[in-house]
Amino acid sequence: MLRTQFEEDLNKLHNQFYSMGTQVSAQLNKAVRAFVSHDRDLAEDVIEGDHAINEQEKSLETQSLEMIALQQPVSSDLRTIITVLKASSDLERMGDHVASIAKATISLKGEERIHIVEEDISLLGEKVKSIVDASLNAYIQGNDVRAHEIAEQQYTIKNMSREIQEKVLEGMKENSETVTTGKEYLLTLVYLERITGYAVNLCEWIVYLNSGNIIEL
Repeated sequence: MLRTQFEEDLNKLHNQFYSMGTQVSAQLNKAVRAFVSHDRDLAEDVIEGDHAINEQEKSLETQSLEMIALQQPVSSDLRTIITVLKASSDLERMGDHVASIAKATISLKGEERIHIVEEDISLLGEKVKSIVDASLNAYIQGNDVRAHEIAEQQYTIKNMSREIQEKVLEGMKENSETVTTGKEYLLTLVYLERITGYAVNLCEWIVYLNSGNIIEL
């Protein structure tokens, strides 16, 4: 009976973690859309939504610690709970960077834009979101082979980001009116790369969950 209750609690923990992850992914989609379409209202909606993500992380942390304290799980179960605890922290940090993209949208209102760069940032945002979604799905499936494949995509993101960075710097040289905008573009590229980094962290937690070993991917 106790074991059944524990498994139910563990299942709830996984479901809540996945729900938090899908919320972060939806927020990322909205933040990039707001950034490239200069939609201040949508950006403010993203910033407001970050509070809910923070609350979910606190809730997951509380539940995880209660399960450890009250149910004294065996080693493999303990590993699962610790993974949720750590991985939810990675999701919360993703949410912080997503909110930073939304804040950049608001601060850029009325500034001169570089349209080709915004098109590229839109594509990069879609790619980053696909990596976040894939890492969440691999987590739920416990698929460490897929986790390794997803982690490899971080290099694609770095290359795309580098190419966009060059376009930003070129645009700033050609038109000094875009200097303020260019700085925010460069910061947004950093935020997207960091979100990718946290998605790779999720992949590392999947490997840890299956093997018990912490491996850098």
